[in-house]
Amino acid sequence: MARMTAAQAAVEILKREGVTHMFGLPGAAINPFYAAMRTNGGLTHVLARHVEGASHMAEGYTRAKAGNIGVCIGTSGPAGTDMITGLYSAAADSIPILCITGQAPVSKLHKEDFQAVDIASIAKPLTKAATTVLEAAQVPGVFQQAFHLMRSGRPGPVLIDLPIDVQMTEIEFDIDTYEPLPVYRPVATRAQIEKALDILQAAEKPLIISGGGVINADASDLLVEFAELTGVPVVPTLMGWGTIPDDHELMAGMVGLQTSHRYGNAALLESDFVLGIGNRWANRHTGAIDKYTEGRTFVHVDIEPTQLGRVFAPDFGIASDAKAALELFVQVAKERKEAGALKDRSAWAAGCQERKGRLLRKTDFDNVPVKPQRVYQEMNKAFGRDTRYVTTIGLSQIQAAQLLHVYGPRNWINAGQAGPLGWTLPAALGVATADPESQVVALSGDYDFQFMLEELAVGAQFNIPYIHVVVNNAYLGLIRQAQRAFDMDYHVQLAFENVNAPEVDGYGVDHVKVAEGMGCKAIRVFDPNELGAAFDQAKKLMTDYRVPVVVEVVLERVTNVSMGGAGLDSINEFEPVALQASDAPTAVLNTLD
Repeated sequence: MARMTAAQAAVEILKREGVTHMFGLPGAAINPFYAAMRTNGGLTHVLARHVEGASHMAEGYTRAKAGNIGVCIGTSGPAGTDMITGLYSAAADSIPILCITGQAPVSKLHKEDFQAVDIASIAKPLTKAATTVLEAAQVPGVFQQAFHLMRSGRPGPVLIDLPIDVQMTEIEFDIDTYEPLPVYRPVATRAQIEKALDILQAAEKPLIISGGGVINADASDLLVEFAELTGVPVVPTLMGWGTIPDDHELMAGMVGLQTSHRYGNAALLESDFVLGIGNRWANRHTGAIDKYTEGRTFVHVDIEPTQLGRVFAPDFGIASDAKAALELFVQVAKERKEAGALKDRSAWAAGCQERKGRLLRKTDFDNVPVKPQRVYQEMNKAFGRDTRYVTTIGLSQIQAAQLLHVYGPRNWINAGQAGPLGWTLPAALGVATADPESQVVALSGDYDFQFMLEELAVGAQFNIPYIHVVVNNAYLGLIRQAQRAFDMDYHVQLAFENVNAPEVDGYGVDHVKVAEGMGCKAIRVFDPNELGAAFDQAKKLMTDYRVPVVVEVVLERVTNVSMGGAGLDSINEFEPVALQASDAPTAVLNTLD
């Protein structure tokens, strides 16, 4: 067998497991691994400016394409602790990423050596496994197990911590005979699927909830086929948005307290049966559980057995990978349809469509400063069906989910549960790295953008082009809106008179100068009627220069975005709803006079 360092063995295993890109920062304790990457070749490395940024790039890379696993690398000590937020975000959304950290020598781990921290213990609650490898001969097995765990069951992240002496130790390793371990996923039985369809058959107004597990399983086509066979309308969750195109006649709208449609909430409240597939009943989706479940029967399909009953007890639960379950759902539904044993759901589906064309929010405003609704209206016009949107949290994410349109899986890439500020920019770089041919459009409020804007330099250095729309109200907008309940507006204003940039008119940070200083292109928009031209210019600049292009839109300072208090029946529409067709000209369906 060949002799090589443990670090070289790790590099070869990464390639055999399908890894092509890495995101990270070198440092003293991880330099042997970087030396192995340089010597062995075959891996493309993107140098991040912050290690947390590297972890979010890895997330974006994973989320962009089925089968991808993003890898982030850092040295010992603070590099690992910086990546904890990325591990949390990945774990929360069932996203497999591999975090590799350097570490002090094994003999120094208990001596409080420089930058020696027990990162495995810190990361353990947020990973499927976190291991400090103490014996070099274990490195191949630890990496092999890491990929097995990341892909098996509910996907999630893994951390491998490599002491510097372990990396440098030579071991016997035969890469030619290396094989990835078989992936384990639970599979539904036919009897379970038959029972679920029996329960559905008894319902009059059923809905399918399509979650992020359907996207993780690469099963969106099966989801749509099953919906079409049964005629049952579909409600995607925020993480499942795109599993059915927004303009599909069975797309009933999203549900929730924030990232939802008026017509989606109305459909859920009218329903009497819900089949959830690959979803976790997140609280922003359900609101008050008693209102969400009242008068409804539930079947829940999830890859993680302990997820069944975690939020509320379904009437019937099935532990299964979404794709495996949907393959059987399609098979059994076909058989029943051919036998004439499926109900006609056309009247119920038509009712959902009627609401979809009528219960709209107004987007057509000419105000200066710009109202945010107009931004999303113009984005709908400017960006095509295959655009990949990337965003994380805030009023920008909430209102975008209410007003933008998504037509395919992985075209809405979103930090769903954790929602860390700063996530959007590095995640967009990861997405654009994974799929350089797609049009990637990131969306941030000014605060999210400022959290990790140093990563713009990464896009410029490595020629990773994408468009970043920054909606700037110089506020912590979502927190400001939440503070209304406390009758305060306290430490949430970001506006100040910038002595170096009077042209920003008191909005504080000059994002255009910052972006240009990072090697990117940038455009500022004050007038809503200039948005279309700005987006067209951004596309041209991105193509010509192959760098990120920032489009900053200066918004009105205060806009209260539609959201609820407790239940789905108590959503506050702070802004005007659409009363005539011209109020919502880019809605996917508009039947207003």
